[in-house]
Amino acid sequence: MSINKYQLAGVIEAPIISEKSTNAAEKSNQFVFKVQKVATKKHIKNAVELMFGVEVDSVHVLNVKGKQKRVGKSVGQRSDWKKAYVKLKPGHDIEFSAA
Repeated sequence: MSINKYQLAGVIEAPIISEKSTNAAEKSNQFVFKVQKVATKKHIKNAVELMFGVEVDSVHVLNVKGKQKRVGKSVGQRSDWKKAYVKLKPGHDIEFSAA
């Protein structure tokens, strides 16, 4: 299945900036992104390489289950989403302030 550059640009929804993701970036050159639910590891790798101009070493993907939330008597459910840990090859880096 071929995917064009326009579709690849929509695979990555947002970077996740947290204490855990910052530590992963500093220690193991790993960056965390929120991605589309239908994205595969290959799509994520190609999207990161295209958008940031870096070489990707590996991609780990996990599905995050939405939490149940309650407002008064009604109970709701947040949407499930997908998170990707992208490890870059040595010598490559992503600067979110410049990107």
